[in-house]
Amino acid sequence: MTGKRPTPDAPTIASLVLLVVLAGLLIWPLIGGGVPNPYLVGGLLLLRLGLQVFRARTDERLKRPASWAFDLLLIGLIFYIASNQPPA
Repeated sequence: MTGKRPTPDAPTIASLVLLVVLAGLLIWPLIGGGVPNPYLVGGLLLLRLGLQVFRARTDERLKRPASWAFDLLLIGLIFYIASNQPPA
């Protein structure tokens, strides 16, 4: 067992970085910061979904259309709530 583990490719690293940024944005209000812009959260989720679809084009095991549909529903809900907020 001297084989080395394969390193993650660039889209996988980018997806992980987006998850870390999203986690930071969503935890920020819990530690006393301001609430992040919902358009920013929705946009980052949309970007991550694009990365997931891009990665699935190269690896058949990553195709999860039900998960993508749930992500789109969540993103749509975030944009709906953001558009119905009263102006600041």
